[in-house]
Amino acid sequence: MDKSILDKINKFTRRTLSENEVYVFSVILCDNDIDRDCERFSEKALDTLREKFIGKTGIFDHDTSTANQNARIFDTELITDDSRLTQYGKPYVYLKAMAYMVRTDENKNLIAEIDGGIKKEVSISCSAAKRICSVCGNDKNINTCNHVKGKIYGGKLCHNVLDDITDAYEWSFVAVPAQVNAGVTKKYSDDTAVKSQARAIQLCDDELRRDIRRFAYFAGGRAAADIASISAANMNTQQLIALRKSFEAQCGKAKTEVQLEYSAESEDTAESFTMK
Repeated sequence: MDKSILDKINKFTRRTLSENEVYVFSVILCDNDIDRDCERFSEKALDTLREKFIGKTGIFDHDTSTANQNARIFDTELITDDSRLTQYGKPYVYLKAMAYMVRTDENKNLIAEIDGGIKKEVSISCSAAKRICSVCGNDKNINTCNHVKGKIYGGKLCHNVLDDITDAYEWSFVAVPAQVNAGVTKKYSDDTAVKSQARAIQLCDDELRRDIRRFAYFAGGRAAADIASISAANMNTQQLIALRKSFEAQCGKAKTEVQLEYSAESEDTAESFTMK
């Protein structure tokens, strides 16, 4: 083992450890590709995480009890793989960390599982102050937009870009990570961010329900619009998108671009739809 590695490790120890006392391994913490949650880290965010994860402890399943600590990161680096592109066409960049454990009788089985590839997938816990819509650039932690994660706009997948990292908490061995290549679980420390995300989803769903009612009206009249509204009331986002596409097809939306305008008229006619 290179002396420089031991020097970095011993910055975190109360006494100087020897090569025989430590077990060292590397792990990919996260990357800049779109994950299973339709989110990704910006390269700026990855660089911030590179700094903030030095010294952070490794645990299991994000259980933050002291007894669950098993490793610590002593070095990190960002690596660009120019031979590989992300889903949105940019060079693949990932955050690699070096971690160590003190060899004990208690963790020898864990070390064997790491060497054997059993304990492999990891997840990180951090706080991101910005969630940028990939379509319009809107920060969803401040203002909402009508773009839905996972939906295609202009031939590109809509996703959120996590940026402005405020803190990194820990990293964990997990069974099923969010990121395909490394496994990342994002935990937002600010309740406002969580509420903002829920509000954004609600606004998108409401817009989808309005579109469904409009298309249903043109497909089958007022009765069809009323029935569609009732059906859509308890649907989730994916179901709403599917129903909207169905009515779009019925209205010939797939063949010709239709602009719809809703207008409120008199009390006798509660609502009407105008095509122009």
